[in-house]
Amino acid sequence: MSMSLKPAIFLDRDGTLNEEVDFLSDPEQLVLIPGAGAAVARLNALGIPVVVVTNQSGIGRGRYGWEDFAAVMNRMDTLLAQDHARIDAVYASPHHEHALGEYAVADHPERKPNPGMLVRAAQEHGLDLDRSWMVGDKAIDLEAGRRAGCRVALVRTGYGSRVDGTAADLVAESLPEAVDRILAQWPCS
Repeated sequence: MSMSLKPAIFLDRDGTLNEEVDFLSDPEQLVLIPGAGAAVARLNALGIPVVVVTNQSGIGRGRYGWEDFAAVMNRMDTLLAQDHARIDAVYASPHHEHALGEYAVADHPERKPNPGMLVRAAQEHGLDLDRSWMVGDKAIDLEAGRRAGCRVALVRTGYGSRVDGTAADLVAESLPEAVDRILAQWPCS
């Protein structure tokens, strides 16, 4: 472990940062989880990198395009800015076994539960995965975080109410509670 590398908080998007909407492609349908903006702002104020890692099979399946994804993320940036919050980096995997063309890969290294997006973010931003956390609402989020070497937190928003939390280092009702509990243990050793 190099102390020059920074620990980060990796966040799933749909169901963790914003309310779950199947194949979210319309920015007007984006609604942040209550308190999510303030939670991200707390991390920002402490200089902790916040990285979104999100599967986006809707792109791969042709349901919407990268422009739609960018429009949703721009809307998220606008909503987060109301709480003086920001996302430091975003990684999205359009790959899926039922995708079209080049995205039709059943087990792509970047599609969660694989850790590829987290590993790439760590390489590109100098992040220490062993001292980082992955927060999400699905078992695949927890598995991706574990496989990357992170600690993992399950939130009960989105699909989280139906996920067995025994594989998580912590289980929280929502992102704000998860951030509170992670910060109580920060910095990770």
